[in-house]
Parts: sequence; structure tokens; C-alpha cells
Amino acid sequence: MKAAADLSFLHLIIGASIPVQAVIVLLMLLSLWSWWLIFYKGGMLKRAARRNTSFDDSFWQGSDLNALYARVSEGREKFGPQAEVFAAGFREFIKQKRQTSASKEAVVDGTRRALKAATQRVVDGLEHRLPGLATVASVSPYIGLLGTVWGIMNSFRGLASVGQATLAQVAPGIAEALIATAIGLFAAIPAVVAYNRFMAQLDRINTQLETFAEEFLNILQRQA
Repeated sequence: MKAAADLSFLHLIIGASIPVQAVIVLLMLLSLWSWWLIFYKGGMLKRAARRNTSFDDSFWQGSDLNALYARVSEGREKFGPQAEVFAAGFREFIKQKRQTSASKEAVVDGTRRALKAATQRVVDGLEHRLPGLATVASVSPYIGLLGTVWGIMNSFRGLASVGQATLAQVAPGIAEALIATAIGLFAAIPAVVAYNRFMAQLDRINTQLETFAEEFLNILQRQA
């Protein structure tokens, strides 16, 4: 029973050397930050997809573009990224149309550039902080491995003064060293899964925005 208590998870962390404990604390902080980021970005991307669908329905119902632009600009409804692209494109279209010297090609080209810039700006905003998840996913195992290597080295140094090493003497030191690797994987695996999922969702949103921009530009081109 005593050996089982000595090898408990909490006891091994408390009994670990200071460098190993520092590695464990760092990994726990990274894990907490990545989990906060997972919930935060997950909610953001889910809202963006839902609002895009809502705006798409409103747009293709054949409502007046000027009225829809007014609703989006005044914020009377919570529209998502697609609405931002629409507003940027339609704003530029109106601006170009007011210039009497502007040709049809100039109006279309200016609107196309505005739509492209707005799409990139929206995607960049949605992608913000996602590289942090990739960083946690990539560095956590190595940080955990550093703690493991340090703990094993420290354990073997302690055994150097012992005439005959037994499994009971080696096990606690090895176990406390391996905890750092386990916590590193615990921090990295959810970050990898979430990052890949979020990037797939972001790719779908980006494709949706680019498709909408092309279709909207065709509509404006006919009006120009």
C-alpha cells in the first residue's frame, strides 16, 4: 500500500525535482490556455458559419440590395463574415458608381478588389490566434520530453551512490520523469485535433466567401 501511495500521480509531482516541476507547471499552463482557445475559437467559427447561413438566406430571397446594405451597416441584425464582405463590396460599388467618369470596367474592377480585400481581412480575423494552437501542439511533447530527460538524469545521478540498484529504487524516479511526457501529450493531442478541425472549418468558410464574392460581383456587373 505504501508503494502504491508513493507512486500516486500527485505524490510523484510533489516529489519531482524543481526543473521537472517547472516543466509540468509550464505544460499545465499551456494546456489551460489551449483549452480556452479551443472553446473560444470553436464558438467563434460556429457563430460565423451560422450567421453566414442566415445572411445567405436573406441575400438570395431577392431583397433590395440597398435595404440589405442599410441593415448590415446599421447593425440592426447580427450578420457574420459574409455580410462584411457584402458591405465592403457594395460600399465600393456605390462609391465607384458616383464617379461619373468611371467606366463600367473601372467600377467592376474596384468592386472586385474591395471584395477580395474584405474576404482576406475576414479570414485573417477568424484565423487570429489559431497558430497558437499549432505551437502548443508542436512544442508540448518536446517540453515534456525535456522534463523526462532531466528527471531520468537526476534519478541516475541519485543511483550512482547506491551500491546495488533495485527496481523499487529506480521506479519512483523514472515514474516522476515520465509524468512530464504524459502531461506534454495531454496538452498536445487536443491542440492538434482542434487545430486541424478549425482549419478545415476555416477553409469551408473561405471557400463560401470567395464563391459569394464571385456571385455578388456578377450581380453588380449586370447593374453597372
